[in-house]
Amino acid sequence: MPGIVESRVDQGETRDFLLAFRHGDRDAFEWLFRQHQRTVYGWILRIVCNPATAEDLTVETFWRIHQAHARFNPALGFEGWSRRIATRAALDWLRSTHRETASRDELADDLAARSAGDPAISAEIRRKTAQALQSLLPKLRIVAVLVLIEEEPHREIAAALGLSIAAVKVRAFRAVRRLRRNLEEQGIKP
Repeated sequence: MPGIVESRVDQGETRDFLLAFRHGDRDAFEWLFRQHQRTVYGWILRIVCNPATAEDLTVETFWRIHQAHARFNPALGFEGWSRRIATRAALDWLRSTHRETASRDELADDLAARSAGDPAISAEIRRKTAQALQSLLPKLRIVAVLVLIEEEPHREIAAALGLSIAAVKVRAFRAVRRLRRNLEEQGIKP
């Protein structure tokens, strides 16, 4: 059957290919997995900040995608749909680990890597910032990470979370307010 998949791609019949996936075609699913695996993994990694967890959640996401193939609407495209499923898988994981998204050291290391060239950001500030992020509710933490750290556009975050752009902005505002309050309580003036 790989010949069928290759000929579909060669002919540029993406719409037919997505329809085949919707109807349970295993080859179509495998092709979609190969095409979108890295993108889904990268999206999840931005949310959970842990490569091993992101790998596991990528597998979980594609399992959910496979199970939900009959609900897929080819007219709306695969990328946004897969991103929503990936976001839900990551959010479920954040909720189930109850504030243990990544260890505080891993999150502090991630912040350190991003700010390595800035000597003004001390290890203590990075540690306290990681603690403040960890203290957020998962629904606020996911938006805070995607808006503040990853600098993803509000539109993409809204689509991935199934929210309006206004709701993403409200959650980002609340997350920043709570982060600021938490940091002030730790003696850091943001």
